[in-house]
Amino acid sequence: MPKLPLLVHTQSHTRMTSLHNTSLSKSFNFHPIPQSESSSRPFTPSDTYSLDDEYPSKRSKQPYYLVVIAAFILFIVITISFWVGRKWDSLLLTSSYSPETITRYCSLPFPLPNTMLTTKAPLLEEIPLHYTPTRFNGSLLKPTIYRGDASPLVDSAWEALGVNYRSISVPQNLARKSGIASDQVKISPAYGGGYPANLEGLHHLHCLNLLRQSLYYNYDYYSSRGQGAFANEPYILKKHVSHCLDILRQQLMCTVDIGVMGQVWIHPEAPEPYVDFNSVHMCRNFEAVRKWAEERQLPFSEELPDDWLERPRKGDRVYEEMP
Repeated sequence: MPKLPLLVHTQSHTRMTSLHNTSLSKSFNFHPIPQSESSSRPFTPSDTYSLDDEYPSKRSKQPYYLVVIAAFILFIVITISFWVGRKWDSLLLTSSYSPETITRYCSLPFPLPNTMLTTKAPLLEEIPLHYTPTRFNGSLLKPTIYRGDASPLVDSAWEALGVNYRSISVPQNLARKSGIASDQVKISPAYGGGYPANLEGLHHLHCLNLLRQSLYYNYDYYSSRGQGAFANEPYILKKHVSHCLDILRQQLMCTVDIGVMGQVWIHPEAPEPYVDFNSVHMCRNFEAVRKWAEERQLPFSEELPDDWLERPRKGDRVYEEMP
């Protein structure tokens, strides 16, 4: 279909525009902007007023200000976190503990963060420690295998706990936080460096096992075999046993259990009270710790080369006798 020519009459167009603007003003309660007196042409949509004409940059700058504010808040949060972290880290070093701090944290009735109970243990860099409610077997008449008379079976049960595990190597970057001084024994850099060390909890079990072996009803069995600590002279064996006894005393006093044990009634025919030693404790996941230490044992001493250890340097402490 051919297009019809569009005829526009100036006066008619002006009248229609005026009517249109009038109807809009009645509907929306505003007045059209009057035409300029110096202009003879009618007002057109291109002459409309816009806020963007007066403030061309404010809307485009608003997101920029938001980004600046967000970045500033993030900077403040990171700065505060870093400061708190430094303060917390200093608390982990044993030299930082005050009597008030020890009393406050050791008297809590719930598990502490792992780092509050020891120095910065290398183990914590690799595996998280968990706590599980565990009921102790404190029965007087229902012993576990660990209480059995000396025998190969009982010895195997104790060995499986890691009582004779060899040393591990503490990386140099964790030595100071682990309580190891820079002048302590070091592994030669040719063999990977680091510091040979023993996991203290397994040493406690080693000591407990030696006390078990030294009990009057077990002593003859192990003395006749002459293995391990019993290969030494009686004088040295006595020092070893008493060393273990006192290490355990100090450990138990350091981490004194402030739980309580209630009492139960026994013997229905003539009830009498008896302490219930089967108490519940929050225990670390020992098996994870044992496995970690087992997998990181250094080679047997007879397998190590002569230059395995780095010789003391000038200024390093060398004691006159065993500390």
